[in-house]
Amino acid sequence: MAEAAAAEHGAALETCLRDLEVDGFSIIADLMPAELMQRIREQLAPYFRGRLMGRNNFEGHCTERVYALLAKSPAMAEIIEHPLIISVLDRRLPPNYLLSAALAINVHPGETPQPWHIDDGAGGLGLPRPRKAFGISTIWAFDDFTASNGATEVVPGSHRWPDGREPRAGDILKVEMTAGSVLVFDGTLLHRGGANNSQQKRLAITPQYCAPGLRQIENMVLAVPPDAARDYSPRIQSLLGYNVIDPGFMGYVDGEHPRKLLDINYQGRKRRNDLPS
Repeated sequence: MAEAAAAEHGAALETCLRDLEVDGFSIIADLMPAELMQRIREQLAPYFRGRLMGRNNFEGHCTERVYALLAKSPAMAEIIEHPLIISVLDRRLPPNYLLSAALAINVHPGETPQPWHIDDGAGGLGLPRPRKAFGISTIWAFDDFTASNGATEVVPGSHRWPDGREPRAGDILKVEMTAGSVLVFDGTLLHRGGANNSQQKRLAITPQYCAPGLRQIENMVLAVPPDAARDYSPRIQSLLGYNVIDPGFMGYVDGEHPRKLLDINYQGRKRRNDLPS
């Protein structure tokens, strides 16, 4: 049984990687157990009261957005560090990659389409596309994504497009998927939230990951400070930014590893004068 599970994981990984290379996105069906979905919903329920509506057309005037999710829902870690997603990231991003953003998006009836955009802005470096992506995004469906309720829209192959090319109607694909499924896509893929013409809300959660040298979209070490971060796994702590890029020392705090903020007994690399002579 374990061998069958491992084989299934491997097949899903290879399919996802192939899809990302060819189309710029992949859909992994029914990856999240219903029990986990319910736990996350319950932990986030206090924040979905119709008060955190978007402030502009990008956030969505008819959309609730909840940020800093790891400070609000401990169960969120289980999708952020899902083994299959981590395996994809290990193959597509440099070591020591970071969690760039993690937010919930609850699209209400009447919402209009987002502007087309990419999630990977390359840290404002002005590097023209097409180029290698510096990020990978995921969108987990907590409700069925349908053509009428605001399903994410993607432009297959646009991860290879140059800057300035605009999609035409025939280029656009609505990502219809069942609750519990996840959309994984290249950071340079054109996409947008669709219009919600239904009578139902559509909830999604989107963890986004980036190369270690970029600034995160969310300031994670402030969004999830040490008192909250120390309860998570070392992987989640590293994704948040409690790490250093190795080789090197980008990310240190007062000359020491930031994990010292989480565990005063943490033994990282020793200072030179602590080394044996």
